[in-house]
Amino acid sequence: MFKKFFTYPVYFVIVVSIIISLYFGALIRYHYIGGKKFQSLQKIAVFFAEIPYNIRLIVRNKSLRLDQPLILKKNSNKERFKKFLPIEREGILVLPRYDHNLNRSVVDIVDLKNFKTIHTYSHNISKMNNKVKNNEIFKSNKINNAPHRFEYTHSLILEDGSLISNSDYAPLFKIDLCSNLIWLNDEMKFHHSKMLDSDNNIWVGGQINNNSNKKYLPKNFDNKQFSDDAIVKINSDGNILYKKSITQILIENNNIISFRKFYNSHDPIHLNDIEPVFSDSEYWKKGDVFISIRHQSAIIHYRPNTNKVINYITGPFIQQHDVDIISPKEISIFNNNNSFINNENSEVLIYNFETNNFKKVFNDQLKKENFKTETEGLLRFLNDGSLMIEEQNHGRIIFFNKEGQKEWEYVNKDINGDIGVVSWSRIIEDKILIKKIKSLIKSKKCTK
Repeated sequence: MFKKFFTYPVYFVIVVSIIISLYFGALIRYHYIGGKKFQSLQKIAVFFAEIPYNIRLIVRNKSLRLDQPLILKKNSNKERFKKFLPIEREGILVLPRYDHNLNRSVVDIVDLKNFKTIHTYSHNISKMNNKVKNNEIFKSNKINNAPHRFEYTHSLILEDGSLISNSDYAPLFKIDLCSNLIWLNDEMKFHHSKMLDSDNNIWVGGQINNNSNKKYLPKNFDNKQFSDDAIVKINSDGNILYKKSITQILIENNNIISFRKFYNSHDPIHLNDIEPVFSDSEYWKKGDVFISIRHQSAIIHYRPNTNKVINYITGPFIQQHDVDIISPKEISIFNNNNSFINNENSEVLIYNFETNNFKKVFNDQLKKENFKTETEGLLRFLNDGSLMIEEQNHGRIIFFNKEGQKEWEYVNKDINGDIGVVSWSRIIEDKILIKKIKSLIKSKKCTK
């Protein structure tokens, strides 16, 4: 029977199949090490290689929408906004969010006294994409950042009502109060947080050209897609004032970088937050920055003017986001808590430089709320000790007062009840800035 089956045509098919499989595997490898030739064949090979993964996504998410943010499910039984305590706060919420009804991302300015949206930024994304000239870095920008895929991320509002933002790993831009484009910076890929420093310059994550720091990589590390994350300082006109590779910072300071494949061999750093220091304390100096690097599960305390790593902080946190200075001797850390055990909820950690100890706060509340975001996420302690915390993966924000009582909860539902992501919101509690922004919004004269 087997002799009859293994005829010459069958042998021929087997041999050809093996050759095709080897060629297919070689082509996929060539693609992922950054090969420049055979671009059309690479696209075809990647399409077929990703079919099992895409089927898994379709089954898991019960959706065919693979080219834009998914409709989220976890908090579907909750109201869009619910207030639990009769407290009126003086504050403004800057809320970047994806609206599935609009099929795009917007930035709402929300008055926390009544949770009413008093203004919305929504600029012409296609028109902006047409102005991107750096095709070497952004050759797929019109696809990756098409209006239905674009997401405003950690948008920063300035005193004149202008907004600085970007979609992740995309050009940085500034728009005015009427959502008109003021400037665009496409010198590098910008990503994650945007924070003002004491000189009103902005620290933002960036990526330096992949080939510029190869001399700093281990000799056995040969990955042409290496993501060389950098800390970048720009001014309000979009000009780069300073940039420094984090790989370079660590190696020059004799810190060990793990290029293990446990996370992602081409992305061993994964910068997600830069927190500038505004004033001296016993433990840091004005001009220092705290840097959160997710794939090393570490916080770097760095002094740019001397190129010195002052502290390299690891501890009971895994794949964290968002480091904030909350007192002259303490920082807070949003712990995504993607460990192998006891990983049911994300955590808020406080690290004390005086005692060198960590403590968890609001942990019982987060367990009760089933609060967990595996990626992204952030927190913000207000001046009175209250806490805003964002469950980015599930489109939810919770606000607790300093006693740990839930004051309000927001779920990013559109008018149809579909939930979209929130992309790093922030609360403004500076009364002078609040007054300026509200006055600008009230007197705005925008034409469409």
